[in-house]
Amino acid sequence: MRHQVFHFPTPPQTAPTADALTTFVACAQLMLDEATPEERRRQAEARALAQLPVLRALGVFDLFAVRDPALAMLLRDELAQLDQAPATLEGRPRHRVHKLRT
Repeated sequence: MRHQVFHFPTPPQTAPTADALTTFVACAQLMLDEATPEERRRQAEARALAQLPVLRALGVFDLFAVRDPALAMLLRDELAQLDQAPATLEGRPRHRVHKLRT
């Protein structure tokens, strides 16, 4: 029996969508780690939230649920703000910092 081999194009190493997901997950882990200093946590939060438009476009939040209640609430609030915001988020202030772990 002969098997047919399908060749799919390989996405570029630096695909923006893959970078967005990787960045979001790494930052969320930093945000949830109690050992992360507060300044680093704020930086991670800003970077994680900056990925939301791409992740939403990919349907990530339709496929996966965030189990940490504080992080889930933060994302729900931020995604709701995205619904109300203009198409571009450039220059949008990130003044709210959530403490995810006590």
